[in-house]
Amino acid sequence: MILEAINIQKIFPVGKNSRRGLHVLKGINLTIEVGEILAVVGASGAGKSTLLHILGALDRPTEGEVRFEGRNIFTMNENELAKFRNRNIGFVFQFHHLLPEFTAVENVAMPAMIEGKSFERVRDEAAQILIDVGLGDRLDHKPAELSGGELQRVAVARALMNRPRVILADEPTGNLDTVNSQMLHDLLWNLCKSRRQALVIVTHNAVLATKADRVLQIIDGRVAG
Repeated sequence: MILEAINIQKIFPVGKNSRRGLHVLKGINLTIEVGEILAVVGASGAGKSTLLHILGALDRPTEGEVRFEGRNIFTMNENELAKFRNRNIGFVFQFHHLLPEFTAVENVAMPAMIEGKSFERVRDEAAQILIDVGLGDRLDHKPAELSGGELQRVAVARALMNRPRVILADEPTGNLDTVNSQMLHDLLWNLCKSRRQALVIVTHNAVLATKADRVLQIIDGRVAG
């Protein structure tokens, strides 16, 4: 087991004097194995993205634990969590969030540079990942020069840069057409399987979700079934 969520509760305050707030997650329990692909499905507002943010330590739960290789990650302080995320978690969001002033290869190299490595040291590795996702001829193109599908492939490459143990993808094909959606899902599937990386993907596409090793449905903040 690589990742485990135990009784995850999340309440967002509503108003300054609210005692109850908005109870988005209501006791989520799940486990994720090394190399497993888990699809998370459910209606809008069910809590899927909130769960993903907590699994990736972008947000803290109101109650409960997230254990990475047995350790509760929320015993770490914010600086330790930032280092943990950069080293162990790769994120792919619906919007690519690439830095517009940097080239594709520079964007992909960014996680390693945040870790303190020079661009010169990691450029070849970043370039190879772009080649792996089919963008070997786009290394020096900036985001404005890339199509929507290409932008998301750069985002996938960036998520893979530090060889994280877990990839978290939040509706990564939400802004793509059917053909590009299928291509990106297949790319994520194949890369994560070949690298033995766990993948948790939030998606509204029920057909693509069924290709995962396991499907987790969330209804009103709880795991269905």
